Amino acid sequence: MSLARIRWSKRMAEEIRNAEMGSSAAATVTSAKSRSLWPTVLRWIPTSTDHIIAAEKRLLSLVKTPYVQENVNIGSGPPGSKVRWFGSKSNEQRFINTVTFDAKDGAPTLVMVHGYGASQGFFFRNFDALANRFRVIAIDQIGWGGSSRPDFKCKNTEETEAWFIDSFEEWRKAKNLSNFILLGHSFGGYVAAKYALKHPEHVQHLILVGPAGFQAESTMSESLVQFRASWKGAILNHLWESNFTPQKIIRGLGPWGPNVVRKYTTARFGTYSTGDVLTEEESRLLTDYVYHTLAAKASGELCLKYIFSFGAFARMPLLHSAAQWKVPTTFIYGYQDWMNYEGAKEARKQMKVPCEIIRVPQGGHFVFIDNPSGFHSAVLYACRRFLSLDPDTESLPEGLSSA
Repeated sequence: MSLARIRWSKRMAEEIRNAEMGSSAAATVTSAKSRSLWPTVLRWIPTSTDHIIAAEKRLLSLVKTPYVQENVNIGSGPPGSKVRWFGSKSNEQRFINTVTFDAKDGAPTLVMVHGYGASQGFFFRNFDALANRFRVIAIDQIGWGGSSRPDFKCKNTEETEAWFIDSFEEWRKAKNLSNFILLGHSFGGYVAAKYALKHPEHVQHLILVGPAGFQAESTMSESLVQFRASWKGAILNHLWESNFTPQKIIRGLGPWGPNVVRKYTTARFGTYSTGDVLTEEESRLLTDYVYHTLAAKASGELCLKYIFSFGAFARMPLLHSAAQWKVPTTFIYGYQDWMNYEGAKEARKQMKVPCEIIRVPQGGHFVFIDNPSGFHSAVLYACRRFLSLDPDTESLPEGLSSA
């Protein structure tokens, strides 16, 4: 784990005391649903599903390519099964929030899956460029963004993986998709890879952007071992195992939450950006969008402790499945990404399918925001056999490097 990750963990610990009292208060107030009788300004957590979709629409107003937003119905449970989705006892229908961008006839389909704590709007800087060459479809994973947020009932890693993989498969069926390129970022890369392992027949190519989940605890650095042995590390590990998420802090802060999110987005994509700084309008709209997606009902975020141990080490590492990989894969990392690309290099040694690793300069973990043009070049190169008449003659675009 990088120093940046450790600093984030320490900051979280320092904020917990202030957030816990707010969290308790938040739990006793009326739920912030779109039909609440309380005006937004009087709610402890000023958000709702309607607010998320409205914020998404404002953010995507920056995109010039026309798109269609829809709630894709994935049903109340697997077809023919008496077991309801996500351990629910109700027959409530569940939905995946989806945006689809116009494309030229015959263009390959690119499905984009966001990472932990994010949602599909994070790709707002990429939709125009990619829609020139692909039919682009982006989703909010179940439990995040504008998708349904069922109560999280999973009790182990296997159930948690199924929560995301099976809901994505039902979404695919509902959209009648097959033979698509699947791109996943960070935790979304973990989900995309696990999905491709289970349903390789539907995926033409896999693109994993700064993917999480390749390394196990056995690869932990000495500095992290020492930190975890300290009292601060012990507290953070306890909070992790208790499923205390960063989103709980935002909810606990109530009406002060938006300002905390603003400070984060301004710093991460402005002051401390590794590449192309957000404009004032982009920063304002992204901040608004991020707040509403983080502050809404806890659901998918509670997967964290079941998928990773403290330090973001996978409990069921993708590296252990590398030999079973059946889909050609491209890894994309920003030069400053705190996710270590060495895990991808180790996996490549075991893979029996084509695999390449591309690194993009002036980019961190959110390389698609930090350096959009470099990211687009990497994606187009990764998909050259679907876009070029003579892909074997294509060379790696200038500025990018291979590992």
